[in-house]
Parts: sequence; C-alpha cells; structure tokens
Amino acid sequence: MASEPRPPRLAVLIDADNASAQIVDGLFEEIAKIGEASVRRIYGDFSSSRSKGWSDRLAQHAIIPQQQFAYVTGKNASDITLVIDAMDLLHSGRFDGFCLVSSDSDFTRLASRIREQGVDVYGFGEQKTPASFRQACRRFIYTENLLPTPSGGHDAASPGRAPLEPLANAAAALRKVVEQMESEDGWVSLGAVGTQIFNLISDFDPRTYGARKLSDLIRKTNAFDIDNPDSGRMRIRIKAPQAASDSVRGPVRQKPTERAPAAAPPPAASKPAQTAPAAPKPLPLTPSDLARAVGSRSRAPRPKTSG
Repeated sequence: MASEPRPPRLAVLIDADNASAQIVDGLFEEIAKIGEASVRRIYGDFSSSRSKGWSDRLAQHAIIPQQQFAYVTGKNASDITLVIDAMDLLHSGRFDGFCLVSSDSDFTRLASRIREQGVDVYGFGEQKTPASFRQACRRFIYTENLLPTPSGGHDAASPGRAPLEPLANAAAALRKVVEQMESEDGWVSLGAVGTQIFNLISDFDPRTYGARKLSDLIRKTNAFDIDNPDSGRMRIRIKAPQAASDSVRGPVRQKPTERAPAAAPPPAASKPAQTAPAAPKPLPLTPSDLARAVGSRSRAPRPKTSG
C-alpha cells in the first residue's frame, strides 16, 4: 500500500511584538490548511507586559519562545534574531515554506530573499501591514480574519462580523482577472480564476469580503453568470453590463407614458382688406336718347362768316 504524500514542512516564526496572542488558535488552524508546522518559534521580550499575553498560549501550541531582552530602548533585538534563525533554517534545506507572523515591513527583504531561494512564504499580519511586505509573500492572510467570533469559531464570514472591505472591490478585482484570461466564449474555470487572482493579489481572501470561499463570493457579487454550480467544474462569465447593473439596482420601474402636448389651434383666417365700392357702370343709350342728342346738335346756332 502506497503511503500518502507528506504535507509541506513549514517553519512558523512569530514576531510577538507585532502580533496579538488572540489570533493563535485561528493562526494554527490556517497553517494546517497549508502544511505541517514543523518549527514553531516566537520572538520577543516576554518579561514585558507587551508580550505577556503569549505566555499562557505557548504550551498549548508547542511554541518555543526565543527570549530577547531590550538592552537598549528603540532597538529591536527580536527582529534580528528572527532573521538570523530564518536564514539558518533556509540553508538547512529541510523546509518547503515559511510562515512569517508580523505586521512589520522590516521583514520585506527577508520574505523576498527566501522566495529567491525557491521557497514559499506565507505572511500573517494586520490589515495595516504595508503593501511591500504583503506583496513579498506568496500569500498574505489578514489576522483580523483569524480572530475568534462570539460563537467561539474563527469564521470571518460569520453574521456577527463586518467585512473588512466593500464587496465592490472584490467584484472589480475578479472582473479584471476574468477579462485577462483567454476564452473564446467568455466562460472560464473557477479554479483557474482562483489561481490567477492569488498570484496577482497576495492578500486576496474571500473572508475579507464576508464570504467563506471563492464560489460564495462569486455568487455574492452578482456580477457573473454561473455554469454547472453543483458540479466540481464550476465556470463563470462576466454578466452583460445591463444585466449586471439591473441585478444590483433591482427591477426598473416603467415610467408612465408621457402625453404629447396638445396642438395649438390654427390661427384665425385674416379678413381681406376692405376696398372702395366700384363705380356703377353707365347704362346703354336708347334710340330716343340718340335722337334727342342729334336734334340738339342740329339746332345749335351756326357761327357767322365775314363777308
């Protein structure tokens, strides 16, 4: 009978000065999803009240404390010790990955150097962690998503916990990834989308947006068509712009039909200008009128001649 493959060996290095002890249970649950925490070390001055919260949790998770007294104010000897141990463990060649638990950007160069050696780095820190350290890690998990909930679990999608970022940010990032993937019909595999987005955005996490897993987040955004949702080969496609906007706004109410304005009445016909009455036509002469005219002419006196 063939033996099962051994999970990746991980070295877990915790900066006690930049990590809260409240995350410890959720932290090792998350690390167990990645591989086996073969080395578990924590660095800090446990004589100070700042790191006191870790003292009661070390034995519970078999974490080895590396005590570093603060000999000089303002100097962090813990960070230097963590870096030295990380390089020793790296050159031993026994580990497949490192888990750096800190929100301090000073570990950016350490993370980059480990990855240059071909070894994965998983970062764990608060959301305020500078982008330089987040992007230097293969994956970066916000410790706010690992805090216990009132129900006693560590589910960031719990109804009692508000999302760390708005859902619109997740929809925009996912849409950009799908647009960059080549597909003849627009459909892409959900698994391929997950791989691509984690490669591009190291701190992308569905829990940051109030979803338990990527498929739940896809449904929650309401920005994608889903094919084969009940099978293991789920595919997604960007919704048409109108369909996506309608799904966000809801059904569009039809506006009442606007009536055309009533036509203006035609202008009244102008009355023709009044003209002077025409002169009456003369009546035709009768024969008697002609006779009288001739007679009066013959009775006219003739002019006298000299002579």
